[in-house]
Amino acid sequence: MTPTPTPAAATTSAPAPTPTRALSASRTTATAARVLRQLRHDPRTIALLILIPCVMLFLLRYVFDGSPRTFDSIGASLLGIFPLITMFLVTSIATLRERTSGTLERLLAMPLGKGDLIAGYALAFGILAIIQSALATGLAVWVLGLDVTGSPWLLLLVALLDALLGTALGLFVSAFAASEFQAVQFMPAVIFPQLLLCGLFTPRSNMHPALEAVSDVLPMSYAVDGMNEILKHTDMTATFVRDVLIVAGCALLVLTLGAATLRRRTA
Repeated sequence: MTPTPTPAAATTSAPAPTPTRALSASRTTATAARVLRQLRHDPRTIALLILIPCVMLFLLRYVFDGSPRTFDSIGASLLGIFPLITMFLVTSIATLRERTSGTLERLLAMPLGKGDLIAGYALAFGILAIIQSALATGLAVWVLGLDVTGSPWLLLLVALLDALLGTALGLFVSAFAASEFQAVQFMPAVIFPQLLLCGLFTPRSNMHPALEAVSDVLPMSYAVDGMNEILKHTDMTATFVRDVLIVAGCALLVLTLGAATLRRRTA
C-alpha cells in the first residue's frame, strides 16, 4: 500500500528575508557615527581634512604678499577648490579601505542598504566638511583679509557644497579602484581637468569653444562662478542661485551613482 504523502513531508523552504528599505535614518546615522568614531582615532586624517585647506590659503596669501588684489581675485575660488580636493582624496581612500579590509562586505551582509552606507559616509564627512569650511572661510576673511563684496556666509555655503561634492566624487570613484594607490591616481583624471577648465586661471569665455563647452558641464566651474558672484555683488543674484543649485544637484547625483556602483569587495 502506497502511503499518501502529506504536506508536512514536503521540503520546507526558508522564509524569504525581509527586504531592506533603500534608506533608513537610523541606519544612516549609525553608519555616520561609526565612521566618526574611526576617524577620531586617526588624527592624521583629521589634520589633513581640517588643517590643510587653511595652511594652503595661508601660504597663498603670502605668496601674493606684494599683490593683495591677486589674492582677492583667486582666494575665494580656491576657498572652494581646496576643500573639494581634500575631501575627494580622503573619502576615496577611506571607502576603499573599508572594502579591501572586508568591513564593507560584513556591513552589507547586515540589514544595511547601499543607500544607508553612502548616506552615512556623506553625513559623517559632511560634518567634517562643515568644520573645515568654517575654519577656512573664517581664516580667509577675518585673518588673511580676503576682500569680498557679498556676505561671508555665502562663501561658507559654497565652500561647504564644494566639500560635499568632493565627498560624493570620492565615494563614487572608490568603487573603481582596486588599491589606495589607484584611488590617488583618479585625482588627475577627475580633479585636474576641472581645475584647469573651471575659470580659475582664465575666464571660461576666453577658452577654445570646445574647452568652454566641456567646462560648462563640470561642477567645479559653477563652484568658481558662484564664488566670483560673491566677490562682485552684495546680494544673492539669480546666477549665484543657479550655480549653488547645480553644485548641490551634482553632489546628489554623484552620491546616487555611488550607491548604485558600490561593490562589497575589490575584485
